[in-house]
Amino acid sequence: MGDSVANSTVELDVSGMICPLPVLRARKALAALGPGEMLRVLCTDPAAATDFPAYCEAAGHTLLETNCRELPQGPELTFLIRRGG
Repeated sequence: MGDSVANSTVELDVSGMICPLPVLRARKALAALGPGEMLRVLCTDPAAATDFPAYCEAAGHTLLETNCRELPQGPELTFLIRRGG
């Protein structure tokens, strides 16, 4: 199962962008996907930790995973989103 998720997941790197750009770029990327397809977003904006859950709930997408690593240059967040129907 892990391979099928990895193979069907689109990656979006919005590192260095600040609110609202990460969510806007993710919205555009999700619009290009079919229902049930996955998007993994890599982000460095700390505000994204609250922005992405709120966006996914409002837009009908499922936020499957959120990870945060503290690096010397600041946080690195990743979000795994399944596009809604």
